[in-house]
Amino acid sequence: MRLYPAIDLKNNHCVRLTQGDFNSVKVYDSDPVSVAQGFIDDGAAYLHVIDLDATEGNGPVNLPSIEKIVNLGVPVQVGGGIRNIERVKTLLSIGVSRVITGTMAIDNLALLSRLAEQYPGRIIVSLDARGGKVMTHGWQKASGQSALELAKTLENSGIRTIVYTDIEKDGMLAGPNFEDYAVLVENTGLEIIASGGVTVANDLKKLRMIGVHGAIIGKALYEKKITLKEALLCSQDESSLA
Repeated sequence: MRLYPAIDLKNNHCVRLTQGDFNSVKVYDSDPVSVAQGFIDDGAAYLHVIDLDATEGNGPVNLPSIEKIVNLGVPVQVGGGIRNIERVKTLLSIGVSRVITGTMAIDNLALLSRLAEQYPGRIIVSLDARGGKVMTHGWQKASGQSALELAKTLENSGIRTIVYTDIEKDGMLAGPNFEDYAVLVENTGLEIIASGGVTVANDLKKLRMIGVHGAIIGKALYEKKITLKEALLCSQDESSLA
């Protein structure tokens, strides 16, 4: 199982939200590039970056930080406010490994399908759900569509990987929604990346047993509930440690 340390950017600072609430911003570091380098030094092979300003529609103010993080040399997937082809092209042109879009899956599925065909393996969809229903526009608007229903639609449209977040678990340090991940793994052929609530070693072990493709870990690292080295060990199959 791949582990993705998370870096959320706002005004080129490293921050975290709680349940996607932009009024609950907590700044952890004024230098997100040093945070990224620290994760790499501790063994991170992938990074997950979210541009919160772009999510709010404030433009690519964090692009300088994103480009510096990309230049550190590990694959970086980036999300936040990616709702048109221009933004996709910009991020891929600076070396971003994969782009993550969410709202586009609801607002413009045809464009999403074309992008998945044009950039195979480089387009991920973020399904962010509250009460099992997908939210869009930075978790602010309810789509009314169930996460499983949309996941199946995306699979039929050429998407191969999704990030699934239970918003009510995000930033709460209370464990993930294991039931939802099990349903998605059992009922789709998608690669599922778990996001939201990963806090302790057992969370990662349970996600690995469910069969998710990857897991994103953020606040638990910043609040020192677990170290990245410990998390990386828990994300690996025991047979690979023999």
